Amino acid sequence: MAVPLASKPDNKPDNKLVLRQSVLGARRPSNYFWAAATTLGGVGFLLSSLSSYFKVNLLPFSDPTQLVFIPQGVAMGFYGIAGTLLALYLWLIIAWDVGGGYNEFNRETGQLTIFRWGFPGKNRKIEVTHPLTDVQSIRVEIREGLNPRRALYLRIKGKGDIPLTRVGQPIALSELENQGAELARFLAVPLEGL
Repeated sequence: MAVPLASKPDNKPDNKLVLRQSVLGARRPSNYFWAAATTLGGVGFLLSSLSSYFKVNLLPFSDPTQLVFIPQGVAMGFYGIAGTLLALYLWLIIAWDVGGGYNEFNRETGQLTIFRWGFPGKNRKIEVTHPLTDVQSIRVEIREGLNPRRALYLRIKGKGDIPLTRVGQPIALSELENQGAELARFLAVPLEGL
């Protein structure tokens, strides 16, 4: 999605000076769903294991006190710990918004900026800047089949291709074409791959 940040007084779309596209990271609805489901499953297995060990029912919807602790209770405890750790990881990447960011193309400064959030540490902020004059073209990659891929790449002189679209579920073909055409028109470079 393009958002005009600065434009000339007549405010025509052709006069935009800054094109900014936001990129969705880990805060996708599917990640929220899987984090919640994994949390419920992991905690449920962990409570079942503890119930079988202490012979006290900790779950309101079943009676795991009848389980023999060795081997069933131990196995459920292992699955509960694994599920809870996976859920913790999912909630943390959602909180940190790993992979989220923006692509900004600024005609005023003559720079393009690609920014993404990473994991905490020295590489938390990932920022790549290049002069707009180094952009050779916009490349569209469309691959169908069992592992479909639909992505936009920015071809930079001497640097190779930089991905612009989010990782995960492929975006709609019409949206990919529109984004590629809008970006190629804004940067006045050719669009390859269609």
